[in-house]
Amino acid sequence: MPLRAADAVDEPRTKPKPGPADLPGSARLWLPLNALRAFEAVAERQSFTAAAAALHISQSALSRHVGRLEDLLGCKLLERRPQGLALTPAGAALLPVVARSFDGIETTMHALRRRAGTGQRILRVHMPPTFLTVMGMSLVQEFRLAFPDISIDLFSWNGVGLPRGASCDIAVVFDRPRYDDAVRDALWMIAQTPACAPELAARSKGVALDAFLRNNELLHTRLEGEPFGVLWSAFVRHFGLDIPAERGLALDTERLTVEWAMTGNGVILVDPAMFKREIDDGRLVVPYDAVSDSGFGYFLTVHADDMSDPAIALFRSWVIQRFAHVQKDAVPA
Repeated sequence: MPLRAADAVDEPRTKPKPGPADLPGSARLWLPLNALRAFEAVAERQSFTAAAAALHISQSALSRHVGRLEDLLGCKLLERRPQGLALTPAGAALLPVVARSFDGIETTMHALRRRAGTGQRILRVHMPPTFLTVMGMSLVQEFRLAFPDISIDLFSWNGVGLPRGASCDIAVVFDRPRYDDAVRDALWMIAQTPACAPELAARSKGVALDAFLRNNELLHTRLEGEPFGVLWSAFVRHFGLDIPAERGLALDTERLTVEWAMTGNGVILVDPAMFKREIDDGRLVVPYDAVSDSGFGYFLTVHADDMSDPAIALFRSWVIQRFAHVQKDAVPA
């Protein structure tokens, strides 16, 4: 199921369980494929922990899938014993049928792909513009070199959360921490500090922070769905500064805003680790020791039902591993 933003489907609050007359329906809409995959993984490994790791989902989500399958069938499939999990008679009857069915589907699909002469899988991936230009392009390039059979359809949108009206298989989103049905992995939490061109910093040497900000243009990055100046407002509140944060100039992307700041025409809030290269090169200066958390970060986001897709799981693991050892004083190469 692709990730979607601002899509909603009205459904009844309760759905009747299918009766015997419903089961042979040609559409097979009643078959809970994700729950069957979850049951197979647990039954084969005799462990919810191992099955959740194999499917790249949480144990609670796995338990819900198995529980819903048991509710649908009206009988228990697994039982917990002191020595571990065990199949009930119903579970023992269902497991080989499920395993053979999935094996048959997988074998046939591989054969059809080979017959078609293509092994390509296309992943539709979203990354925000700044993340894409600073670190995302190198990640995607390395992934393509390592896994050439998976093509990437990459697009970008500068806003908070998932891109509106668009669908994707997996997304890096700029957002606040939140809890919903999606699986979210925090990649990079954004710090923020004022930065400007070196000549502007030199002219303001010895000036207090509040006077410096009051006397210079504030530069903003436009965020769809957020009020003008949301990041500057959080910064001035954090440090108790008495300056109007909702003034200045806004541009479409943080990359553009940084370029504008480096011309000497204003002050921008940046994550000093994300723009370490510009700071080390002297094109951008951090004149004050004033760093705060922005409340935002970059999160790798995927729909829970898609975690069993091998290509999506591979891309997710790749990105997480690349960020696993990233320290806040270095951007991944």
